[in-house]
Amino acid sequence: MVNGIIGKKLGMTQIFAPDGTVTPVTVIKAGPCVVVQRKTVASDGYEAVQLGFVEDKSPRHTNKPMKGHFDKAGIPPTRILREFRLGGQDEPVSVGDKILVDQFTENDLIDVIGTTKGRGFAGFIKRHGFRGGEKSHGSMFHRAPGSIGASAYPSRVIKGTRMAGHMGVARQTTRNLRIIRVDAEENLILVRGAVPGPNGGYVLIKKADLQKF
Repeated sequence: MVNGIIGKKLGMTQIFAPDGTVTPVTVIKAGPCVVVQRKTVASDGYEAVQLGFVEDKSPRHTNKPMKGHFDKAGIPPTRILREFRLGGQDEPVSVGDKILVDQFTENDLIDVIGTTKGRGFAGFIKRHGFRGGEKSHGSMFHRAPGSIGASAYPSRVIKGTRMAGHMGVARQTTRNLRIIRVDAEENLILVRGAVPGPNGGYVLIKKADLQKF
């Protein structure tokens, strides 16, 4: 089957063990998803599936190209579509197949891909973690950036110099998160720790490639 699923971050909570140990977890609504398109080496040059995230409310508006795309698959329109690559050892997958959270079990390690929270225009101390200047009396260098390049040569600011600017809204992957609990009936998955993005944000969940033992 497909080695991943689309999810929606619901928020964070805590789980208490019988010995009183507290574990912070993120609750993710993982699926159900449906296969909208099957891509093959013969037709597309690679093996992959396009999944649609099934939600309680279908999208209010669907343009004609996307409506034809869903009609071809015989599936109601979904708001979120994501693609997952397939390897040579995967089981056969066809259009219309359901991808559920039961492919994951407790203590599995997963990678979660999401879009970070938008922070707007941020200074370099918040954006890059710069230290800043001394806070002592007489200092006139507190939150200034310092030198950003030589004046004589190269007489310009090098591209990529860390400065103030737009922060957040970037694709981020958090690797090797451990699954604490799986609720197949409610399509919920509880993951130890935090995952990228705000509550209500969509994430991709894949089984970890590089597992830590």
